[in-house]
Amino acid sequence: MARLTGAPLCVKGLRVENTQIRDGQGTMSWPAGYGRRVMAEIDSTNAEAARRAGMMAGPEWICALNQTAGRGRRGRAWTMPPGNFAATLVMRPREAPQVVALRSFVASLALYDAFAAATGRVDGLALKWPNDVLLNGGKVAGILLESLGQRQGVQHLAIGIGVNLVAAPGANEVEPGAVRPVSLLSETGARIAPEEFLDLLAEAYALHEARFVTYGFEPIREAWLARAARLGEVITARTGRTETTGTFETVDGSGNLVLTTRAGRQAIPAADVFF
Repeated sequence: MARLTGAPLCVKGLRVENTQIRDGQGTMSWPAGYGRRVMAEIDSTNAEAARRAGMMAGPEWICALNQTAGRGRRGRAWTMPPGNFAATLVMRPREAPQVVALRSFVASLALYDAFAAATGRVDGLALKWPNDVLLNGGKVAGILLESLGQRQGVQHLAIGIGVNLVAAPGANEVEPGAVRPVSLLSETGARIAPEEFLDLLAEAYALHEARFVTYGFEPIREAWLARAARLGEVITARTGRTETTGTFETVDGSGNLVLTTRAGRQAIPAADVFF
């Protein structure tokens, strides 16, 4: 039988309790207050989050070892080879919708830290606005936020995360001009099971979530910018048929991408970014 023990984690004065589960196969850290559900196969973790949202007492991670109907941003199909990672954190936020959406940056930082913990290195890692993680210039992970019920604000938030742990989609499976997909295994030689990666990610997320709730978006924004890909360089933001090219200046306090263009400074709330 597993034995539970508590130990505190601290980030800049914050005290975050975590739980250690010892079951004869090692010690796993898991943040207290977060549920953990690992499933062999489902349609998608975000869909499962929508089904379970009303039944949960607190935030819960849902991880699937296989997805049959995964989705990416803008409804794009997302395939999942065996050994890759798919999970959703479903939670009930208290903030206004525009603040809730900033958790994509919280999740990005958590992914960055999880990759660093899995490989023991940070070189080659970068964060791409609005919700991707790059490794050696290629996309290794993506984030999809979905709100569930908005009659009186966001009733539940689903933060879907997909990671190419062992395999990446082929070039023919991504949009022309998009960042090439890569896997953690191919780029670093590190092999980690989805359940183990979930443990690293959940612990990292709990720390950044505590910082976000306590201090607001500014420290999250600063940390994200310190890890941002192509900051200070010329990039293109595409929304539908509209393209805006300019120098990536910053991300503002609302999470908008800020570009310096020939027409002046422009804040872009949502777009696909191309280098």
